[in-house]
Amino acid sequence: RWQKVLYERQPFPDNYVDQRFLEELRKNVHARQYRYQAVVFQSGAVVQQLCSVCVFVLTWWYMDAGMLSPQGLFGAALVSSLLGYVLFDAVDGGAGRWASGRTRWADLKSTLVFVAFTYGFSPVLKTLTESISTDTIYAMSALMLLGHLIFFDYGANAAIVSSTLSLNMAIFASVCLASRLPRSLHAFVMVTFAMQIFALWPMLQKKLKARTPRCYVGVTLLFALMALAGLATVSSVGAVLFASLLLAISCLCPYCLIRLQLLKDNIHGPWDEAEIKEDLSRFLM
Repeated sequence: RWQKVLYERQPFPDNYVDQRFLEELRKNVHARQYRYQAVVFQSGAVVQQLCSVCVFVLTWWYMDAGMLSPQGLFGAALVSSLLGYVLFDAVDGGAGRWASGRTRWADLKSTLVFVAFTYGFSPVLKTLTESISTDTIYAMSALMLLGHLIFFDYGANAAIVSSTLSLNMAIFASVCLASRLPRSLHAFVMVTFAMQIFALWPMLQKKLKARTPRCYVGVTLLFALMALAGLATVSSVGAVLFASLLLAISCLCPYCLIRLQLLKDNIHGPWDEAEIKEDLSRFLM
């Protein structure tokens, strides 16, 4: 009788298997079953980041058109940052701050250093890309923002995820766009606003998502409506297309994912590679 061993000579060819071979066949062992509501909830991270890019571009357009003053934007960003800072600690009762050991004085010093550094180098940022054509600046900014969306950490454990690269690409796009604004003060406020919306805002959203899911859903809907309302003032067609994109990501794509799960047919059996589950660390001493 044939045995599945290598240490014993048997009167069978090397590639011989008997009828019991397919009895160990298993299908979709590691397949995950998704619920539609859970997938829609997780898609909120993508919606949030798309809206962040939309709000950033709209803010730049308003400043470039002279419809928004840098003083007004800086004041609004300062007030919203203070509210977000208070909410960030209030969500978990300060447990995260206590665990990290970071004090409010350290946060204040970091903020002052960043603001002073950015303000001091704003004339350099304003004239950094003067020799580059405006069309090239726009193309570079679009590519950088697209790369920011691609490499952003949406919560998936994938090799393409890189929070540092995503943030750097967003800041580079903000520097490129800020160089086309009228004055150095505009460039300073634009780069500061980019840091707030691309670095600080996602941190608050992640904490809201982990601690208060209902509040996270409400903030996501409100933020999406604000982005659509701002875009509608610039282009009604663009607002309709952007709304269609958000609905497709948050409603249609989760439905397609769940439907495609029914077609998954992965097989597992004795032909798979062996997995050593025993702890072999004692042999490495």
